[in-house]
Amino acid sequence: MSYRDIHDAWKADPEGFWTAAAQAIDWDHAPSAAFFDQGPAGEWFADGMVNTCWNAVDRHVAAGHGDRIAIIHDSPITGSISRLTYAELRDRTARLAGALAERGVGAGDRVIIYMPMVPEALVAMLACARLGAIHSVVFGGFASHELAVRIDDAQPRAIIAASCGIEPGRIVPYKPLLDRAIEQSRHKPEFCVILQREQEPASLIGGRDLDWDRITRDAEPADCVPVAGNHPAYILYTSGTTGQPKGVVRHTAGHLVALAWSMSNIYDIGAGDVFWAASDVGWVVGHSYICYGPLIAGATTIVFEGKPVGTPDAGTFWRVIAQHGVKSFFTAPTAIRAVRRDDPEGRMIPGHDISCLKALFLAGERADPDTITWAEDHLKVPVIDHWWQTETGWAIAANPLGIETLPIRKGSPAVAMPGYDVQVLDAEGRPMPAGELGAIAIRLPLPPGTLPTLWNAEARFRKAYLERFPGYYETGDAGYVDDDGYLFIMARTDDVINVAGHRLSTGAMEEVLGAHPAVAECAVIGIADALKGQIPLGLLCLKKGVTTPPEDVVAEAIAMVRDRIGPVACFKLACIVERLPKTRSGKILRAVMAKIADGHEVTTPATIDDPAILTEIEAALAALGYPMKASA
Repeated sequence: MSYRDIHDAWKADPEGFWTAAAQAIDWDHAPSAAFFDQGPAGEWFADGMVNTCWNAVDRHVAAGHGDRIAIIHDSPITGSISRLTYAELRDRTARLAGALAERGVGAGDRVIIYMPMVPEALVAMLACARLGAIHSVVFGGFASHELAVRIDDAQPRAIIAASCGIEPGRIVPYKPLLDRAIEQSRHKPEFCVILQREQEPASLIGGRDLDWDRITRDAEPADCVPVAGNHPAYILYTSGTTGQPKGVVRHTAGHLVALAWSMSNIYDIGAGDVFWAASDVGWVVGHSYICYGPLIAGATTIVFEGKPVGTPDAGTFWRVIAQHGVKSFFTAPTAIRAVRRDDPEGRMIPGHDISCLKALFLAGERADPDTITWAEDHLKVPVIDHWWQTETGWAIAANPLGIETLPIRKGSPAVAMPGYDVQVLDAEGRPMPAGELGAIAIRLPLPPGTLPTLWNAEARFRKAYLERFPGYYETGDAGYVDDDGYLFIMARTDDVINVAGHRLSTGAMEEVLGAHPAVAECAVIGIADALKGQIPLGLLCLKKGVTTPPEDVVAEAIAMVRDRIGPVACFKLACIVERLPKTRSGKILRAVMAKIADGHEVTTPATIDDPAILTEIEAALAALGYPMKASA
């Protein structure tokens, strides 16, 4: 069947479509219906009984595939590679679940997981799922205050952590951060389980802290506990505009069905294939496509403890792909831009046999056409941009490789996936004509696997996502749909700037700047202007080895934008910076830079990768005269 056939089948009978998709999952008790009109946005498979860990691990062992590799841990930082079979993963997960159950953890209890990129992070997630406990993974090394905020919101019975994380050139002790977070939090966990890493073992607090190895060694393995389809599988906190993080809830059954469908139909991954998502378990990609998605499919997943560059060089990605036989590789555009910046000619690729690779998938930030072209030219495989959010848990729009490879249009994540009725709306909620920029919204109901609400914050869920456009989910992104149904995501809604009454996309300007041969990465922000309301300002990072004088690059880049977008953009300001501020997941912090330029007070975001970059941005903007001094 073609994509169009499958999309039309969903459109004609959404419940029938997802009921059929649900047959890929093992149910303890099948649901009586697919969609239930309950809760703020509806729920999927609500009265079925099912267990995530069974579907991700045990059923493969029961089917005779226990010797298949489930997890490859590749850590260039520690110089080690290890493998876990599905049988070994089941046994380790069952023992940790047993140790938790012996200490009172059961269905509905929350468990916070604070771990680096080690296999035990996945074991911890699966052990919670095995018991019906609700896990909340917090990015390893997150600041104590931010961890405390999440402890108070989730109110976990237990916390599972590692003694340390390892970054290039340094060890990050996690235990002192955890101790301070518990001191600061109003809610106190009953106990903590600590995985001792040999690089820096932690001191344990008697009566509260337990050694992972010691408690799992003699624990009675726990069986999988069936839970209702609408039982929360996990809470994942994402940044909120108020500074208070939003706890995105993921229901169990819809999560299973959506991930099973996406692995085969989007990523073309089945049992025995090797899939690599170069992300972190602290982000939604790590939940969906490091832990659950590949394992539900019976595939091999890679847990990578390294960086795109510097561990040891810009050839790391290609070494991992070649060494482990990766079929589909998923990373952020910012990671590819980092590789390209260090190795602009792609000289490190031919040294590795990456003939196993069938596609590169990009998500997390808009994939600019120049980055896609570089990857296509050097990797010789389809480069698939696809678009989704923490809230949706899987792709809203993609090129469905497992169904058919649609023509690639650079700058577009292709077409809407079944379940997503994507619309482009004006400020009053009216549909926009093809090709015109507007707010991107999804007609309710959302498909399985998406958020049904926020943790203990239903009113906030309605306000944040449902109120602005009644009957729709507001994505917060702006873009347009072309005449053939291809979606183009141009900016966050907040990043669409209004220049003298003209609504302009910062993403379109970044696309032009990124095409300059000296530019490795860029960002465009809107800054306040007394005459025009807002004007754009570009920040450019140069490729390694560039010899063109910086002032010439700036002049040429400005001329390119004025030539390709026109004088209406009023693009006259740009500067060279060494690096751009980003979250740990690779998103560029445009709004923070705009605040600096406008002279507003800036609170350093908890998710920022390196706070020192903000000082560098302040200096670069000051050289351009921003923030402007108020006239006397």
